[in-house]
Amino acid sequence: MYKKLSFLCLLVFFLNSNLIAAEKKQTVITTLFPLYDFARNVGQDNISVILLLPPGVEAHSYEPSAGDVVRVTEADVFIYTSRQMEPWAEKFIRGIDNKKLIVLEASSGFTDNDPHTWLDFTKAMIMVNRIRDVLAARDPANRNLYQAAARQYNKKLAELDTEYQGALSGCRDKVLIQSGHFAFGYLARRYHLKYIAAYKGFSPDAEPTPRNLAELVDTIRQNKVKYIFYEELVSPRVAETLAQETGVRLLELSAAHNVSREELDKGISFIDIMKANLNNLKLGLSCQ
Repeated sequence: MYKKLSFLCLLVFFLNSNLIAAEKKQTVITTLFPLYDFARNVGQDNISVILLLPPGVEAHSYEPSAGDVVRVTEADVFIYTSRQMEPWAEKFIRGIDNKKLIVLEASSGFTDNDPHTWLDFTKAMIMVNRIRDVLAARDPANRNLYQAAARQYNKKLAELDTEYQGALSGCRDKVLIQSGHFAFGYLARRYHLKYIAAYKGFSPDAEPTPRNLAELVDTIRQNKVKYIFYEELVSPRVAETLAQETGVRLLELSAAHNVSREELDKGISFIDIMKANLNNLKLGLSCQ
């Protein structure tokens, strides 16, 4: 009888301990996929991370829903890139009634107008460290864990940066032509590429003018470009038009704003996407 009671007491204690541990998990909500992946690598099992952007949705045209308001109202941390990348974020946060919420603008202080800061991996490392700091501020008991995880992840980003430096330094072609909006300025600058985008602004909703397209056709022919790049989750209509006009081939170059439902379910990572990009860049730029 006493043995049975002891076993039941231990079982109840074990279950209660697990419930308490689960309750202590921070709920972290991020706007875009890179932030989501950075947070889950830094927070690991101590956080529950949610990607606000629905899988498969193009990031720039996204508008928060009533359900998003409910989720953030119940969260501990909300992370967005910048007021340039998510212009709706500041107004959205002002409407949230959650006094415990910590809000992080991960690219705060970066001076470039291009909001795609994570495509310079040295900037991505800074963003990772800022995520580390807000997680530790909310949960100081696990500060050492967050610090160790951030170091480990930043080591992977540094290795990725070195891999890009080595692979793209020996390319025959140095002109990166992309049929979408201006998303790869940071990447091109970091690896000394000349970057030309069909859309002159940062929004994919802007349409290239006939003059823009004619100039691109001339550039493709003058530089004897063999490949042009198109974005993820956006119709490659402009790229296909250029291909028909010039005979170039098409390759995807993902800015990793978001991923498909299938990719999310399979656990694709930011580093996976960047490695796939590097393979396409090596092919498209004729790198040795």
